[in-house]
This record gives sequence, C-alpha cells and structure tokens, in this order.
Amino acid sequence: MNENLVYAVDELSSSNLVIDARYSGSRNGNSSDDPLTKLLSLSNQGGFRIRGKRNDPRLIALLSSMEDLDWPDELDLSTGVFTYYGDNKKPGRKLDETNRYGNNLLELIFERQHSGLRADIPPIFVFTKAGIYRDMIFRGLAVPGRIGSTHNDDLVAVWHASNGQRFQNYRATFTILDLPEIPRAWLTDIISGVRADDSENAPAGWLKWVKTGQYTPLIAKRSQPIRSKKDQLPTLKDDVKTLAILHKHFESDPYAFEECAAHLVRVCLPDTVELDLTRRYRDGGRDGIGRLRIGRPETSVLVDFAIEAKCYGTNNSVGVREVSRLISRLRHRQFGVIVTTSWLHDQAYKEIVEDGHPVMILAGKDLVELLRETGLQDSAAVLTWLKTSFPLGET
Repeated sequence: MNENLVYAVDELSSSNLVIDARYSGSRNGNSSDDPLTKLLSLSNQGGFRIRGKRNDPRLIALLSSMEDLDWPDELDLSTGVFTYYGDNKKPGRKLDETNRYGNNLLELIFERQHSGLRADIPPIFVFTKAGIYRDMIFRGLAVPGRIGSTHNDDLVAVWHASNGQRFQNYRATFTILDLPEIPRAWLTDIISGVRADDSENAPAGWLKWVKTGQYTPLIAKRSQPIRSKKDQLPTLKDDVKTLAILHKHFESDPYAFEECAAHLVRVCLPDTVELDLTRRYRDGGRDGIGRLRIGRPETSVLVDFAIEAKCYGTNNSVGVREVSRLISRLRHRQFGVIVTTSWLHDQAYKEIVEDGHPVMILAGKDLVELLRETGLQDSAAVLTWLKTSFPLGET
C-alpha cells in the first residue's frame, strides 16, 4: 500500500485518490484545514459529505475516525468489507432525524441497491483520520453490500443505550472495490456536474459493479502479528476497570470462568452449533469442545475446536506451558481458542504464529470488546451482568 505517499495542500485539487495515501490539510488550527474541501469540493464538517442534492447526491465521502468505541467503524483488510455506523449516535432523536441527514442518505443508497438501481448510487469514497492535524487517509471506493449480503443484513438498525435511554442507529455494510487509484479526471467530471456513470473516465472496476452487481473487493493478504502485552490489554480507564471486574468475579473460582469464556467464544464465533465444557480438574488440556459451522446449513461443514480458559490477573501471563498443553491436544483439522482475562507471553505468542498453529487468541482487550458488542457498554453494566448470569462466581 501507499502509507508513505503524502499529498500537500497545493496538490489536492489536482491529485488522484490513491489507496492509503495521506492528504494534508492546512495548518490554521480550525475547520478550514479540512482537505476534502479542496480535494473533492465538499463541506468541511461531518462524517457524511455530499456533492449534489440530498435526495440526488452525485458524490459521497464517508469519514471515520475509527476510534469511536460505542460505534466501532471497521475496515477488514482481509475481506475488503467496511462496516460504517450512521450519525444517530446520541439519544433524543429518531433514527432518521439526524442533523446532517446521514441516516437518510444510507436509506437512499441501500434502497437503490435493493431495487437494482445501482447506476443511481453515486461513488462513495471512504476516508479515515490520519491523526495529524486534519489530514485524511483515502481507504477506497466503496459500494453498498458485500458478497453474500442481502437486504436483511446490509443495512441494519441496531439498539444502543446511553444515560439510561435507548435509541437506534444504522450499521451499514460496504465493500471497498479493488481500485488502487481513482483518476482525477473522473473526479473533475463529477464535480463539474457529469453523472458518474456517464463519464468516459469512470473506472472499469466500478462500472462492472454498476452493470452486474458483482463485487471485486480489495483484499490484502493477512499476516498474523505477534501482539505485545500492551496490544493485548485495554488502555482506556473504564475498559481496564471492566477487565479487572471480570477477573475479580471469578478469582475465587477460576473454573467458573470457563462458562463465561464459552459465552464469549460464541459471541466471537456466532456460527458455533455445539459447545460443551469438560469436567473440572480432569479436562485433558481442554476446557471446552465446540463445533463451528462453515457454509449454508444444508451443505455446511462442521469444524471441531477446543477451548482453554485462563482467569489470570494482568500481572500473570499465559505462557508456553499452557499453550503447548492446548496445542498437544488438538487433533487433525481442529483449531484451538485461548481465552484469558490476561495476556499471552511473547514467547508463547511467537510459538503460535511462527509455527503456524491453528490457535485463536482472545486476550483481555478482546474480551472487553466482545462484551461491548453484546451491549455491555461500561464496567457497571458488566458487573451487573456477571452477578446475574454467573452467580456462582460472585465474591
């Protein structure tokens, strides 16, 4: 990719859009620094930016900080799928009554997608904040939906709770197309009023989707990193408290944590069809045995996996001995899952990654994120849930 490619302010109005390139804004210290104004002739505020009319946009830019823990936008580089949350992020308004009409825009895009009116869907350019002044990084040209998605799951209204109030927001699924570079000539045509699909400069990959609906996602080969202790543990104050509460709840009876670990594995692997815990003290190196369904129900394949759960404090890591114990129990075509309230020692992590062992690691930070995905947004909610769902672990 092109993370080292940087476009200066005076280059914005003439530059192409290049995957992972950074587009520099001004350095005045206010909203006028926003690079999208010069880059795409858009406004300088909001996560949704449009060129054209609200009910007939000709170009859309979606901007994400990728840092909102309550609404975690996500770009999966291994599949090209971009998950984006709408702009109804606080209670007090209906789903489609946001100030900048972002959710209305999502409804319009996906309504046209479901109706087969792809030519009426404008190009959607995805940007993320670079963390340097107001600079932005271009992530790709997106289209609504993904391979295998339907009208039932590509735009979903999800519930959220804040300050004792429940409200809804949209979760939208997009695909980043395999287009490493977007030509300036096409952008100029659209900005000047030419319809995107009428421009002779329109990228062939985008036109292919418009005409056929076939997705060709931008996929990056996945490399498994060896996460450090810092990477495996939460850093935000309430997340650290959440993990401490989780550990303390089961500290007097670590075996009781296995049931909670099994629940979190199901959250992480929702297509798990069987998951049984083994007997205490005589588990043979496995705290649970499960089966994951891959594919459609009628023609699916079931893959066995084993769980090892470790309720450790963050001053105690899961080491080589525990990891080797799990690996030695895995049979052919099985995979393992290590679930811990702590972290994996770097030597143990290195052994898994470098030797290619089929072991998934759910460390402390991962557990906090999974709890949040279930709707438990803070430490107080997690504590209540633990006392209600796992009373035997109550201290």
